[in-house]
Amino acid sequence: MRLTLIAVGNKMPSWIAQGFAEYSRRFPRDLSFDLIEITPGKRGKNADIARILEKEGEQTLAAIPKGNRIVTLEVEGKPWTTPQLAKELEKWQMDGRDVSLLVGGPEGLAPACIKASEQKWSLSALTLPHPMVRIMIAESLYRAWSINNNHPYHRE
Repeated sequence: MRLTLIAVGNKMPSWIAQGFAEYSRRFPRDLSFDLIEITPGKRGKNADIARILEKEGEQTLAAIPKGNRIVTLEVEGKPWTTPQLAKELEKWQMDGRDVSLLVGGPEGLAPACIKASEQKWSLSALTLPHPMVRIMIAESLYRAWSINNNHPYHRE
C-alpha cells in the first residue's frame, strides 16, 4: 500500500523536510509514504481567497491517483488516539487501496476536497502550523505501523 501526503505549501524550512524524510524512510517497502506539495496561490492584500482556495483544491484533487481512499486533515475531523490510528491503518491496508491524506493551506481545504473525502481526521482541536503537521502525520502513522507490527519504536 502507498500512503501519500498531499499538502498545500512548498519552500518549507530544511528541518521540516528533514523531519518528514526521516519518518518517511522508516516505512517498510510494502507501505511507502510519499509527499506531494501543491504550490499555494499568491495571497496579497486584494487576493480572491475563494478563487485561490478553489484552484488549490483542483490541483490537490488532480494529484490524487484514481481509486485512492481520500482522508482529509481537518479540525472538525475525528480525533484518533494512537491505538485507534493503528486500527484505521490496519483497515486501510485490508481495504487494498492506496491512501491520499490531504492537508490544506492557510484557509484549510477547498470544499471540493472535503466533499471527496471518505474520512476526516483531526490531529488536534488547535490550528497547527501546517509545515509541522507534515512531521506529525508521518510520525503518527509510523508509530501506528510500529504498533501493528510489534516493532520496538512504540515502546521506546
